[in-house]
Amino acid sequence: MPRDTVCDTDDAALLARYGRGDALAARELTARLLPRVLAFASRMLGGDRTEAEDVAQEAMLRLWRAAPGWRSGEAKVSTWLYRVAANLATDRLRSRRRRFRRMLGGPLALDEAPEPADETPGPEARLIGAERLAALDRALAALPERQREAVVLRHLEGLSNPEIAEVMGIGVEAVESLTARGKRGLAAVLKDQRAALGFEGD
Repeated sequence: MPRDTVCDTDDAALLARYGRGDALAARELTARLLPRVLAFASRMLGGDRTEAEDVAQEAMLRLWRAAPGWRSGEAKVSTWLYRVAANLATDRLRSRRRRFRRMLGGPLALDEAPEPADETPGPEARLIGAERLAALDRALAALPERQREAVVLRHLEGLSNPEIAEVMGIGVEAVESLTARGKRGLAAVLKDQRAALGFEGD
């Protein structure tokens, strides 16, 4: 669910307080924003938690550096942070592709992301839930970067199309197009797995 204007105003107020040296404001803003940017980075990076943590920490560091000169009203704090995280994640994906190409000496396969493994046995419902999440992560990793970014921001992070347009630096119509193509791509990848993942009755 998109965040309301009050929260966005609070983000800016907290950042302004941090810019004036208030460490408590930094802790509150970190608690509010870090989990969201970490989840976003993880989805963008195909579930690689270590790289996602690096991206999230670097994005927050850049926010702290920007705090003293932050001008309220020009950009939402959360939107600015998503944009920084998206750029950092994209850089890492490109670097990862270059490393794989050098290592393999040829074109990169689509399925780069490691599959999350659940080694502890649990009830059937928990297993199906883990398999669904893993299948979603694999399907997202197979999408082109811009489609994946739009789908994650819209359907997993809950941003509105205008907010996504601001994060991605494109128009709202382009966001709608990317999101629609991304959803079709996900549906195509997951189509043959519906019964195996317990969606046959959905």
